[in-house]
Amino acid sequence: MRCASRGHAGCRSAHASMNYAERPLVFDCEGEHLIGVIATPEAPSAVGVLVIVGGPQYRAGSHRQFVRLARRLALEGFAVLRFDYRGMGDAGGGTRTFEDCSTDIAVAIDALFAHSPATKRVVLWGLCDAASAALIYLRQRRDARIAGLVLLNPWVRSAETLSKTHLKHYYGKRLRDPDFWTKLFSGHLRAHDALRALVDNVRNSVARPRSESALAPTTFHSDMLEGWRAFRGPTLLVLSAEDLTAKEFVEYAQANPVWVELLQRPDIERCEIAGADHTFSSSPSSATVETQTLRWLNALHSARPP
Repeated sequence: MRCASRGHAGCRSAHASMNYAERPLVFDCEGEHLIGVIATPEAPSAVGVLVIVGGPQYRAGSHRQFVRLARRLALEGFAVLRFDYRGMGDAGGGTRTFEDCSTDIAVAIDALFAHSPATKRVVLWGLCDAASAALIYLRQRRDARIAGLVLLNPWVRSAETLSKTHLKHYYGKRLRDPDFWTKLFSGHLRAHDALRALVDNVRNSVARPRSESALAPTTFHSDMLEGWRAFRGPTLLVLSAEDLTAKEFVEYAQANPVWVELLQRPDIERCEIAGADHTFSSSPSSATVETQTLRWLNALHSARPP
């Protein structure tokens, strides 16, 4: 199989089902240039994928994760656009956070459809705060073109949940590690600083929990919640078994009844990848993400024709 792509010498695969072309895109967002790369199959599915980049990354992703994902999906017939939103990577504009990139996501969807006319609906794919950005986008835009979500290790950082997560999954593990005690008593660890950090985490973890209704309307947590609750398409939620951000998401969701109810919806599929770190940096975990994404996309396309 031959792949027509700039800067990519070849992409033959024993599992490939069709050729694809990969090319750079430059498109406008409120007077600034956004940079993207689109992988377009010769016969694209009606469902495409937009890879939203979380910070501080750019369109290639950690260890070129997004490059490999896009090419794998394109081989199987899904058009994929990965892009830098304003202030990120090679895009123009000032630095912005994941809470303020909904306009960028909207114009990226337009660009995907413009360069892959057969694509009529799109799945938002995001890791860490890019997953959070996808949910915020749904809250702000209610875009009927969104066919589904693939959310990996969503970002819900708060002092309370971070402290609880550290106590449960970090300090508990360290206190059972003989190497920790060896370093502590040998003077390689500063006991005072370690103790102070532990006390701070205990103090924050026992702070009075806030219900979702008590959060200010402008917090990103409430925007994520409302965006997800209003969305009626399917979601693939992927969590890394060895990632504190993923564990913090679980702690946060379990502490809020409205989140518990949301995650019990039948249209939300949860997948935990054993041994995976935050960015799925090992070859097996990265390959599992690609395989699970592809499996889920195929089921989505088969079950919900446009």
